[in-house]
Amino acid sequence: MTRPLNRDRSLEELERDRWPAPSADATRLVAMAHALRLRPIGELTVEDMRLLIGQDIGLPYLLPLALEVLRDSPMAEGDMYEGDLLSAVLTRNPAVWTESSGLGRELRVIVEELTDLPPDLQQKVERFMTS
Repeated sequence: MTRPLNRDRSLEELERDRWPAPSADATRLVAMAHALRLRPIGELTVEDMRLLIGQDIGLPYLLPLALEVLRDSPMAEGDMYEGDLLSAVLTRNPAVWTESSGLGRELRVIVEELTDLPPDLQQKVERFMTS
């Protein structure tokens, strides 16, 4: 993950993995995830990243982008609530942070600075910090 990211490429291109089209009865979430995988990662919004990260899609490419956002705005908000991107990032499987220890250290620095968090988000920070 130390390699520079090509923000002009989509997750589909970066991962070299073409997903079949979602079925006609696919949920809105599934259809959206499929569509977002085709968009250049540099064009993804906070909400797009929140959605994909929350589904564990494209983590090697999206976590570094999400941390860039969180560095400047830890409580960045997609369509759900203030801090929803941070929540999505914090709740990934702890193995993700073992594999990407540099990103894990960076996230720790970001959350160590935070105060007066809503209780739910504070619990997620505490779980992350003890994992």
